[in-house]
Parts: sequence; C-alpha cells; structure tokens
Amino acid sequence: MNSRRVAAFAVARWRAEGVFPSELIADCGEDRAFVQDLVYTVVRRLRPLRKILGELVTKWPKGELEALLYVGAAQIMYMSGVPPYAAVSETVEAAKLSGGRRKLDPVVNGVLRNLLRRKAELERMVESSSLAVRESYPDWLVNRWIARYGEETAERLAKWHNMPAETFLAYPDGSYVKLARGESVPDQDGYAEGGFIVQDPATAGVVKLLDVKPGERVLDFCAAPGGKTVQIAWRMKGEGRLLAQEVNPRRLKRLRENLERTGLGWVETVQSVAGHEGERSFSRVLVDAPCSNSGVIRRRPDARWRIDASRVAGAAKMQAEILKSAAAYVEKGGILVYATCSNEPEENSMQVERFLASEEGSRFREIGRYESLSVETDHDGAFACALEASGG
Repeated sequence: MNSRRVAAFAVARWRAEGVFPSELIADCGEDRAFVQDLVYTVVRRLRPLRKILGELVTKWPKGELEALLYVGAAQIMYMSGVPPYAAVSETVEAAKLSGGRRKLDPVVNGVLRNLLRRKAELERMVESSSLAVRESYPDWLVNRWIARYGEETAERLAKWHNMPAETFLAYPDGSYVKLARGESVPDQDGYAEGGFIVQDPATAGVVKLLDVKPGERVLDFCAAPGGKTVQIAWRMKGEGRLLAQEVNPRRLKRLRENLERTGLGWVETVQSVAGHEGERSFSRVLVDAPCSNSGVIRRRPDARWRIDASRVAGAAKMQAEILKSAAAYVEKGGILVYATCSNEPEENSMQVERFLASEEGSRFREIGRYESLSVETDHDGAFACALEASGG
C-alpha cells in the first residue's frame, strides 16, 4: 500500500475524529517507521503547514484533500531525508488512489509544485512569524511558557518538544539505556523474557521518592499502562504486597499484559480497590495522576492540540478528587507520592498546596519533591511530591 496514502488517511481521521495518531498507525506493517514519522511531522508542524498552504490555495480544502496536502507539504518543508521529487510524485500517486468522484491528483500536483517553487519565500514567512506559529503551538500554551520561564527558555522548550522522541529501556537494576534510532524494541535482548520495559528516565525520580522496599504493602492507584508498577515490583523483589488499580477496562487489560510480559504475575490488579477484599492500609501509595501531558508533548505531539486552559483546570479538579481518595489508604507513617507528566503549576505545586490545606491532607507533610523540565534534564517533563502521613 502507498505509505503516503496510509499517512494521509491517518491525518484525515485525526483531524475529523480526534483519534490518537499512535492508534491510527499501530498496524502499518514494514512502512510503520516512515508513516509514523510523516504523521507525527504533520501533527507537530500543523500550524506553520496551515499558514504555508493558506498561501497556496484559494479555498481551504477539506477531508482527504486537506490531509494529502498536509502530508506532501510536511515532506517538502520538514523532512530533509525525503527528496523533493519523491515527496511530490509519491503524494500525487497517493491522491490517484482516492475513491471519491473528484480527481484529487491534479490539485495535489499543482499545489505541491508551487510550494517547491516558492519554498524559500515561504520559509522566510514562517521564520518571521510568532514563536507559537513557527514552532507550531497554541498561543495560550506558549504565552504561559514565556510568562513562567522567559522567552529564551520558552523557545528552547518549544523546539525540544518538536524533536522526535528518544526511546529508553529501563532495567531492574535501575539503569536506563537509550535505544539507537531505528532499532526495534522487540528485537532487543531480553524482550521476550521481560528483562526491561520502555520508560523515560524522568520516571526514576518518581520511583525514588516512593522509596519502596521488599516486604512493604504498596498501592499503585492509577497504574496503567504499568511502567511504574513494574519498577515498583522490581524493587520489592517479590516480597510484600503490590496492588495495582486501573479503573479503565481497556487500560487495565494493557496493564495486565505488561505485567505478564515482565513475569510479575504476583502483582494484584483490580479495577477498583474500594471493592477489593483484603487489607485497606498501605505503607506506600503512588498516585500517578491523569494530566494534561504538557511534559510529554515530544512523545505525544498531538497533546498540544488536545489541551487548553480549561482542560488544565478540569484535569486539576479531577486530580484533587483522586488524591483525596488515595490519601485514605495511607497508613500512619506511610508515604503518599503524587506525580504527573505535566509542567503546569495548577496540576503540580498548586495541587499539593491545596491538598495539604484540606482536611484530608492535614495529616500529611511534604518530605521530598522532584521536577523535570525537559530543557534542563533532556528528558520528559515530570513532577512528583512525597507526602508522609504523620497522624491517624
């Protein structure tokens, strides 16, 4: 199958239905790496691509034609490894496969050839645009970064998140190994035996704060997909009790699959700890809360288009409820770790402050904090805070 057509189909569905791009390209066969690179380039560079194409069309295209133009323009403007003639000719061939009544290939051919002729001019136009436009982010997010970090750091952060994500393998001894670009995870030694998991080193700070030891009773309150659950289990060495909760049935299935692959069948998994038999008090509780994902935009490039200020506020409200529920399971002297993959204060420091000021949080005190800002750590953005329960 024409890989440009596969990419265009994924882009069209993402634009129309909001389906996660990672789900749309999961089964692309041997061309998966190229299709993923192409789709993610469109997603990352959507705003300047839209500005560029706006200069080349008289009426904004819709559906399949819009997706094909995005795919062709992304190759020409941002994928230096693709020869310009191949970007045009292969995208035109993809357009010929359209099942619609209107022939799309003449339009695609004309627009992309015009883009090639005017490429230098259009590059200058993008470079003279605002930071949000040229690096392809919503204005509100870039403005927040500028206000918090200053314009220079905000630009570095915007550029960092636009680079393809690195893949790291985490091992039971606490080490991380960066996988060379193009290497396949299942081809690595130890994959079949569950000898490692795929996890960014930013997670190490979270697990360190939890300070798990063999023999303890541990609750992972929001466990899927299971990366931190696995790291906790490795540190417990099969001794003690680890209960992993995941309320979403689909994500619970994935959690169980990951635990099975890593040979950690002794870990208990439940959809709701509230209805689960057994002890209800734990020495360690991890709340890896659902969040805006603003710290992992490099890894999830579509996140920038899925969130806005109101969604950050909504996420913070949900996190507060989760944190309150989880706190009830922490025994006296136990540790509660609250973590996100966000860099937004409402979800992190402000969330902790509000919790400690609440009735449920009054028996806790902060004993440690960790934050990863990508331009400082060269890893995913993350936040974690350890709270010790000092009262009954």
